Amino acid sequence: MCTGFKSTVAYELDVERTVCGSIREPLMFWIYQSLAGKPSSTRFAYVRDLERVDFVARDDIRLGGYKLAGSTPRKGYLLVAQGNAMLADQLVADLQTFRDLGFDVYIFDYRGYGISAGKSRLAAIISDYSEIVTHLNALGYRKHLLYGLSMGGVVLLNAVGRSQDFHAAVIDSSPSRISCLGCPEIYDPVNNLPSDSSRIRIIVGERDAVVTPEQSKELIQAASRRGASVVKRGEFAHPYQDQSNDTHRLRQKEVSDFLMQHSGDGA
Repeated sequence: MCTGFKSTVAYELDVERTVCGSIREPLMFWIYQSLAGKPSSTRFAYVRDLERVDFVARDDIRLGGYKLAGSTPRKGYLLVAQGNAMLADQLVADLQTFRDLGFDVYIFDYRGYGISAGKSRLAAIISDYSEIVTHLNALGYRKHLLYGLSMGGVVLLNAVGRSQDFHAAVIDSSPSRISCLGCPEIYDPVNNLPSDSSRIRIIVGERDAVVTPEQSKELIQAASRRGASVVKRGEFAHPYQDQSNDTHRLRQKEVSDFLMQHSGDGA
């Protein structure tokens, strides 16, 4: 079964504009799409309570994704934004951990990736997630939760960080800045933290060779000053690159503990 959602946000001309360099940005997204590979339904063939969903953005681009339905009554929704070299279907089976906590879990391919149409551009992807959050928030869920991995953390902080339009967000292995890649400073994650960051947890791995602790240092410092929870562990590498299943499960526990902390009636 496939469910479709349509954005109610007014159309903005040229949402797929390039903001990080006319050559650099398309080239980098082409590389990341190539690394992500092709979608495959065999990755989630045995996942229960899974539904294909679509979201139509304000420029009529259709984004494809998946919903894992939590137990009734739902605690809320969890929107996951993955790394920039990953497809949604690669994470679906692993996200059952959060579904089993009672959340409806949503994950979409970025535009231009996998089962999503359109051109992969930073501004457009950020716009997409702002629209998706607005849509999910209007569905009557009691709690609105976010989990961004690597590039996904950059996207979510840009999309809704300063608006604080969520109850809890985990930002896992994201850099402080992307302006060093030729993007305007307005897109730097450190510039998109809310003034009250007490509903944010930042996770950093000391073994992370993709986004090093030094690259996250400024984000950690700024978030800590604003009340964020910071988890920095020596055994963590980049998400889905941890050396053992035990370490991966520990990472998931750091995520789920924070989400559950903010999903109670008093949160």
